[in-house]
Amino acid sequence: MEKNFLLGLDVGGTKCACILGAAVSGGGIEILDKVKFPTAEAGTPRQCLERMAELGLELCSRHGVAHERLRGCGVSCGGPLDSRRGVIQSPPNLPGWDEVPAVDILGGRLGIPVRLQNDANAGAVAEWKFGAGRGVRNMVFLTFGTGLGAGLILDGRLYSGIGDSAGECGHIRLAPFGPVGFGKAGSFEGFCSGGGIAQLAAVRVREQLQLGNRVAWCPSPEAIPGLNAKIVGDAAGAGDPLALAVYAECGAYLGRGLAVLIDLLNPELIVIGSVFARSESLLRPAMERSIAEEALPGAAARCRVVPAALGEAIGDYAALALALGEY
Repeated sequence: MEKNFLLGLDVGGTKCACILGAAVSGGGIEILDKVKFPTAEAGTPRQCLERMAELGLELCSRHGVAHERLRGCGVSCGGPLDSRRGVIQSPPNLPGWDEVPAVDILGGRLGIPVRLQNDANAGAVAEWKFGAGRGVRNMVFLTFGTGLGAGLILDGRLYSGIGDSAGECGHIRLAPFGPVGFGKAGSFEGFCSGGGIAQLAAVRVREQLQLGNRVAWCPSPEAIPGLNAKIVGDAAGAGDPLALAVYAECGAYLGRGLAVLIDLLNPELIVIGSVFARSESLLRPAMERSIAEEALPGAAARCRVVPAALGEAIGDYAALALALGEY
């Protein structure tokens, strides 16, 4: 009997999701069903994982999927983690999840192969197998959301490093001073994340308000703490010069960071999700100028930079892609 059904588990700081999928002809995946619940309501890490396993089995029962037709289970979770031992190691967004043997817990309940990767690596595999990276052998996937991290596909395989820390490019310092990300001022994540855009905007807005100029999308100092990438992006999309300048600055530093990755890894493709996928037109001009200034011309000419193709469903595809085990 063909084993073509997959379980995906997406462990997040706010919510957890269980996804049932099926491998289809042509190398694709069909998402059949999904359930989710607030992470905080699940109790201990073990209780949370056991609940996810139970929900996964309930999805199988609901769709008439026999256990022997399950190929595997993929688990996507924020790092740090040890994918080889299958252990989650104190992710910042999951307080109390210290040295949690996730693969052993889930494998014992599900009775199928379980594979664990951090969310950036899982996203990279998903975009490589089912999204913008189909058909390439060397690509970088950047999250560019709440934070900035990368998943690396090198010579047709996921590369995670000796301790699953490969791709932690958000920690790279791009300037001596600047927005804080990864606990470091002026870092790649500081400039290129949702929080980084808000920090850049806060500086620009504060300058204008001190000069007595009106900012329509942030009319008072009291409104500055509420700034986020969407507010700034909406204003930039409407043509506001100040918001456009914020995105141009972010795009320029994005290009600087990408130039480092291009020179170091020589990829044929860089896929960027979340903020870039939604605001590509605001970021690309300054990004391309920085790449042209900073990267080796030959390497830059052979590297395409594109938005992620899987959109808001990338978390679902990421977990299911791990279940396939083809990385």
